[in-house]
Amino acid sequence: MQKVDFMRLTTKTNLAARTLMACAVNDGITLRSAEIAHACNASLNHLLQVVNALQAHGFVETIRGRNGGLRLARPPAQISIGEVFRIFEAGVPFAECFAPDTNTCPLSSTCRLRGYVSRAVEAFYHELDMVTLADLTKGNCGLIALLEVPDSLRARCSVAANA
Repeated sequence: MQKVDFMRLTTKTNLAARTLMACAVNDGITLRSAEIAHACNASLNHLLQVVNALQAHGFVETIRGRNGGLRLARPPAQISIGEVFRIFEAGVPFAECFAPDTNTCPLSSTCRLRGYVSRAVEAFYHELDMVTLADLTKGNCGLIALLEVPDSLRARCSVAANA
């Protein structure tokens, strides 16, 4: 049986999707980055880098201070997953020949594969352009159970933080 390798997303893209899903599930609640990192089994340091990029591109708004955190900057139905993926995957070449500065492939000047791969990658993004954050989260009870921050937990965290 042949092993199949799949296209892999960067950790930052994966964390961006998890962060946005956590915010959508907890719509109307300002989440702390540490809460999201814990719920998503992610490094807080990596997550903070992702949050900065999400904020810079208008997906989330951040609130500084003691009661700060982040929340979606626009409704989940207006957040295209393709747009998010393009932002985080933009600097990562799909194959060696897509990176002109480091390409060492001797076939580059005559190889036709690159054109086909480019079209396939664009088709991948096109499919994701049609998926919104709402499509991923609305009515997804399993995801909600994993990512929802219960009010009772939030109250205990606030009391502990104020102590």
